[in-house]
Amino acid sequence: MLRTKLRRDALAFVAAVSILYWFLQPSADFVVSLLPLEHGSRLAGTVSFFVFEAPKVLLLLLIVVFVIGIVRSYFSPEKTRRLLAKRSPLVGNVMGGTLGIVTPFCSCSAVPLFIGFIEAGVPLGATFSFLIAAPMINEVAAVLLFGLFGWRTALIYVSTGLFIAIAAGFVIGKLKLERYVEEWVYSVKAADPMAEGRKDFDDRIRYGFTAVRDIVGRVWPYVLAGIAVGAGIHGYVPQDFMASFMGKSAWWAVPAAVIVGVPLYSNAAGIIPIVQALLEKGASLGTALAFMMAVVGLSFPETIILRKVLKLQLIAVFVGVVAAGIIIVGYLFNFIY
Repeated sequence: MLRTKLRRDALAFVAAVSILYWFLQPSADFVVSLLPLEHGSRLAGTVSFFVFEAPKVLLLLLIVVFVIGIVRSYFSPEKTRRLLAKRSPLVGNVMGGTLGIVTPFCSCSAVPLFIGFIEAGVPLGATFSFLIAAPMINEVAAVLLFGLFGWRTALIYVSTGLFIAIAAGFVIGKLKLERYVEEWVYSVKAADPMAEGRKDFDDRIRYGFTAVRDIVGRVWPYVLAGIAVGAGIHGYVPQDFMASFMGKSAWWAVPAAVIVGVPLYSNAAGIIPIVQALLEKGASLGTALAFMMAVVGLSFPETIILRKVLKLQLIAVFVGVVAAGIIIVGYLFNFIY
């Protein structure tokens, strides 16, 4: 009986979110029409953008996190470590980057994961491929990009992020930098933070609901903050200014976007509304993607966390290799598009 109710609740949840999403545009238009705003003004454009995009992004976030939560229940750190250990360098980098896309880890998990990977004998390069891909290639962001910009942009985001993770991990592995890992890391027996006992599909549904509660509950302020910034850019920032700063004609735009993005802190879902507004204001696709990847893949808080397990020399190599990869990808897609 409990299992039947759980599955019924899951279907009702998916159906309710889908219905709300379907009627979002007329509902947003109705709400904006009730507000005392001058039609066509910058403030009206800003408010209209926020009223439509905020529930749109949050509804997408709810359904995607629920579905991905079920998929994620099949992976645990221990299973991930077993898959990555004792592989050839390139195979390990590819597997590390690929697993980073689908496993439930962010930069905040860097310390326990790094310890666990080292303890299990996973090569340093494969470990970095995983740690780069996990925060940078966010499945929620991929689905949101698909909904906002189409499948081509979403594919670019995933493929370029995976390329950076694999290439950066490969380079770091070839440099033989194990001596720059803090000595205490090798002596710690890491505990597995996730149980592998989820075998029943109803348990996986529960895990999906748990993921919605934990992940959406944690990131929704960043999502709304990102949408608010995007709305302000949409309504008030002149298109010519953004085109001059982040357009193809400015050769320094891509490295500048990376430099600006590194000190910021946001998840990929929160940064997408800002990217959307930048693109609408004339920013080129490659520059906007470079900015987004720098924010989610090279955030300053992540480097502070990594300092607990890595020496400054290895952190500098990590930041430099990833930043170089992001810049190359930004120039490449500015050239293509």
